[in-house]
Order: sequence, then C-alpha cells, then structure tokens
Amino acid sequence: MTRFTIASFNVKNLIGPDQEYYEFQSYTPEEHAWKQAWLSDQLLTMDADIVGFQEIFDEDALRAVIAEADAEGAASNNAAVPDPSKRYHRKAIFRKLAYTPYGTGGLAVAPNVLDGEPGQRRPGVAILSRFGFAEDPEVLQDLPEPLDIPFSRLRGTEGDDSAGFFRINRLSRPILKARVPIPTNGGDQIITVFNCHLKSKLGEHITPNGADHAPAADLTNYDPTARALGSLRAALRRTAEAWVLRREIIEELNAGRPVMVLGDFNDSEHSVSSEIISGEVPFKNYAWMLRHDAKHRADRYSDAENDQIREDIDRVRLHSAERLFVRKSARDMVYTSAFGGVFESIDQIYMSRHFLADHKDSIGEMEYFSVLNDHLTDGSHPEAPYNKLASDHGQIMAHMVLGDGPHR
Repeated sequence: MTRFTIASFNVKNLIGPDQEYYEFQSYTPEEHAWKQAWLSDQLLTMDADIVGFQEIFDEDALRAVIAEADAEGAASNNAAVPDPSKRYHRKAIFRKLAYTPYGTGGLAVAPNVLDGEPGQRRPGVAILSRFGFAEDPEVLQDLPEPLDIPFSRLRGTEGDDSAGFFRINRLSRPILKARVPIPTNGGDQIITVFNCHLKSKLGEHITPNGADHAPAADLTNYDPTARALGSLRAALRRTAEAWVLRREIIEELNAGRPVMVLGDFNDSEHSVSSEIISGEVPFKNYAWMLRHDAKHRADRYSDAENDQIREDIDRVRLHSAERLFVRKSARDMVYTSAFGGVFESIDQIYMSRHFLADHKDSIGEMEYFSVLNDHLTDGSHPEAPYNKLASDHGQIMAHMVLGDGPHR
C-alpha cells in the first residue's frame, strides 16, 4: 500500500515586501517576514505531498516559503528522528515524524495573464509536488475561442426573438493542470490534478467611460439594485468558469485517468458552481421517470436504460473529500472560511470514483481528511488583525492510500 496526502492552501495575497498588489495594499519587510514564517509553519504542519496554492502574486515569495519550511523540517528531523545507528530508527513513529523536503524541482506556477502594474496586480496559482510531474503542467486562462452560453426562449414565446447569451473570453484566474506520478510498488500511478481559484462573490461593478469609479462602488450613495446586479455578474462568471473546468475534467475522465480537483471554489459544496464541477448525482431509478420523448403517461425508461443512464452519469461524477469524511466520522461541521458570522467551506477537494474503495475501478481510497482552521475568526476575535498577514482560509488535506496493483 502507498500513502500520500494532497492539500489546498489559499495563502492570501503572497507577494514580496514593499510591493503594492492591490491599490494601497502592500507588506512592510516586517509584515512580510511574519507572513512568510506563518505560511512556512502551516506548510510544515501539513507536510502534504501535493499542495495546490491560490493567490500567488510572486513566485520568488512562494519559493522562499517552501525553502523556509524545508529548513524547519530539516531541523525538526535532526532533533526528533534518530540516525541509522539507533536500532529503533525504523519504528513507524519516527517515519511519521520525518519530514521530506520539497526541494526546487516540483513546483509549477501559473501567473495570471491579467497581472498588471503595482496596485493593479492579479493573483495566480501553483502546484507543489514531492513526486514531480509526469509531463509539463498545462495552464488554461485565455480561452482558445470565446465561450458563448445561449439562453433558451421561455416556453410559449413566439417568433425568432433572441433570448440572449453570456460570453467570456478568459477566466478571472488560471486553472493549472498537472499529471502527478505517485510511486507505488506496482509502478507510478499517474493522477491528474487540477488547481483552480474561481471568481469570488465580490460584485463586478461597471465603471462608465470617463468615470474614475463604478457608481455601485460608492457606498455613500448606496444603490441596492446595482449592487445586486454586480453579484449577478460575479455568479455568472463563477459558474461559467466552473463549466470550463468541468469540460477539462470530462476530457481526462473519458481518457480513463484518475482525477483530483482542488482549490478555492469561492462557493460551498452544494452551490451551483460546485455541482457543475462535480457533476450530477444519478437519480435512484430512472425506470420511474417519464421518458424525454414520452408519447403517453406510462412511457418510462426501461430497466436496461436505467442501468445505462446511471453508469453514464456516475462514470464522470466527482466526490467531495469533505463529504466522504463526514460520512465516515462523527464530525458534523467543517469550515474553511469565516466572515460576518458565517462559517462555511469554500475550499474543496474532489476526486473521481477511482478513489472510492467499493468501486470496481478503484485504485485506492481516502483514509482521513484534515482541516487547519484554528486561525480563522469572523472579525470579532482580538487576533483578527493578524488575518491580514496569515490567511483568511483554512487549509484542507486528504490522506489517500493506493493499492499496488497494475497502473495505467
């Protein structure tokens, strides 16, 4: 059996000192040093084999965090792990205590194509892998062709009047796709890992030509309908980005490849965007359902069609690591975000059915699910100001185990 861990880590605006990322926002050297130390401590605590990072403005700053975690890990090994001269050095407790450095070879960074001048920066994403990559990672942000999402006419509408459409040409942040070789006794098991950071719920407000700000951004002249329209635009963009990611996932699943998707979804597990990414949940029995081309009220799908439909849906469905964990444990609450008194999970790890223990195509399963969220507050805690330097997200990690049979 081979074990590995995979984690998602929104680092919150990682950039070097004295660099303005958003307007009037930057870190002093002292603040940056504190943030780097905090991030490296979290990375060391997780000790994950694969980490998907979000909100990376500066690759050098990320490499510095990794290097500091490696240095701390080496010091911990020297203090806690016995050298080979000790007859007990192979005991399992010391294997678990031992830290394996990441080094510099297993990091893929996807900068944001919309990144601009100081004060107008845009964050990218990254994947860190102790196993390296089976091939060069791929980045998707500018779409090869514009994505037009047409709307159908309402039932009963006559004529050829267009119902309109929504178009996007690029994603707000890149999607990073990497094929990671997990070493096992049966050979490398290749897993396709997607790291994403979907559009936030922050409203998209339009600035008129010649104006210096969007009218809806002026809270002294609060316009609730304009603010709601900004939220609508953000939701449309987020769900469209989720569909683009879903299309990439389906391509991998159709090729028979195990898939794991992680990142900051900026929405809960039960949101529309998350359900687009994970896919539909099959109905219990389609033989109960009226056919799509029914000619009479008893025209239902057959039992054979029911089996086919359920398999077609289930084959391309992803499963929430958090949900799998909650079903197996006595824990009834997991959260990665706290704001305004609302505690929810907006960071997710999803996996294909290759990681369901009871499935015929299973290559392994999830043993445990970790959440590092003790640092989160909803703004009322005395330590809340430090959230500017730490992260406003919890870190999540899936503990996986693979069999050692033949691999693709």
